[in-house]
Amino acid sequence: MNHLSLIIKREYLTKVRNKSFIVMTFLSPIIFVGIFALVAYLSSLNNDTVRNISVLDESGFFTEEFNSTPHTRYQILTNVSLEEAKKQAETKEVYGLLYIPKTENLESLSKGITFYSEDSPSLSLMGDINDLLENKVNTLKLREAGIDSETIKSLHININANQETFKGMETSKLGSGLKLIFGGAAGYLLFMFIIIYGNMIMRSVIEEKTSRVIEVIISSVKPRLLLLGKIFGTTLAGITQFLVWVVLILVLMTVVTSVFGIDPAAGSPSQQVLENSVDGGTQQIIHDVMLEINNLPIANLIVMFVLFFVGGYLLYASLYASVGAAVDSETDTQQFMMPILMPLILAVYVGFFTVIDNPHGTVSQVFSYIPFTSPVVMLMRIPFGVPLWQQILSVVILFATFGGMVWFAAKIYRVGILMYGKKPTYKEIYKWLKY
Repeated sequence: MNHLSLIIKREYLTKVRNKSFIVMTFLSPIIFVGIFALVAYLSSLNNDTVRNISVLDESGFFTEEFNSTPHTRYQILTNVSLEEAKKQAETKEVYGLLYIPKTENLESLSKGITFYSEDSPSLSLMGDINDLLENKVNTLKLREAGIDSETIKSLHININANQETFKGMETSKLGSGLKLIFGGAAGYLLFMFIIIYGNMIMRSVIEEKTSRVIEVIISSVKPRLLLLGKIFGTTLAGITQFLVWVVLILVLMTVVTSVFGIDPAAGSPSQQVLENSVDGGTQQIIHDVMLEINNLPIANLIVMFVLFFVGGYLLYASLYASVGAAVDSETDTQQFMMPILMPLILAVYVGFFTVIDNPHGTVSQVFSYIPFTSPVVMLMRIPFGVPLWQQILSVVILFATFGGMVWFAAKIYRVGILMYGKKPTYKEIYKWLKY
């Protein structure tokens, strides 16, 4: 065990003292915050854009319907033909021309409205215009039928069925969305961590193998201890880098938002919804969001995230290390990477396409126990409420599989670490397991 601690220390210090590791540790947060600041700045420029739209209403029904907003200005044209209106729109700084013809009936009118522009118009703008026209035409249609549209609106009742479990816990669509966001973020973060730092372990093994340093080390240390030392040492280095990223990103985000006055939510759909809320709608939305967050099993999610994060990473790290021991260069790893990545990719697909639809269904439960998929799938299920015994059982299976996988990987590591100049086949690797 003394050898194990020395190997862990050596691996950790080798990683954190590496120039590329240090550069990427400090450069990555700067790049991330820089991209964030650029996107926020471009969004603010996009929000400052004012679209001038000319409206030629030959029907006379919509003259008073178009009200200008800070970002959209409507100009009603009168006593001009369609061709003249087009020429005016092309010569002036006009975003587009909305043409509403005069027709015999409302059905023909709905099919004859045209929006002219130089390029394809904004989807959101066309959605707003279509909604405005549709509401007006429907009101006129009701009036033709002798029905008071205002009376119908006053009689309209919105139904929003309450959601509650048999145990009396209230749920909602907003809560389900937040659970999906929390679970999806946790699962995807683990997925990315495994790929990034798993490759780091694999490259470390390949470098030591090609430099022949491993021949000296292997003479005094058992392959299993060396394998575990590499895994734990690289894991600690990865956690160190991750924590530095979190701290630097928080600091840089605070500096950027305060110094440059950038609003992180500027231009986002949620921000626009909040800005358009009336009669205390904004406060109600914020209240509902905070209430749903408080109802989430935060403590349970954090504890299980750590356990599945560590167990899942250690499991895949042992596979990455065994691949690194079996080959001489990174180009030779391609044939062995697909079997490792497929369970991870499958876990993500199952999580996003099955857990969303039915988090407690048979498929979701089965994949939350399979150790190669459980770190992602179970993390996505936990926010929806998973019995504690199922979580503990999944964790136990995960760590037990890691123990068995270390034995499996050590067999490959013991033989492959001293093999040079030949790319092994799956058949040869199978033979190594019998030695």
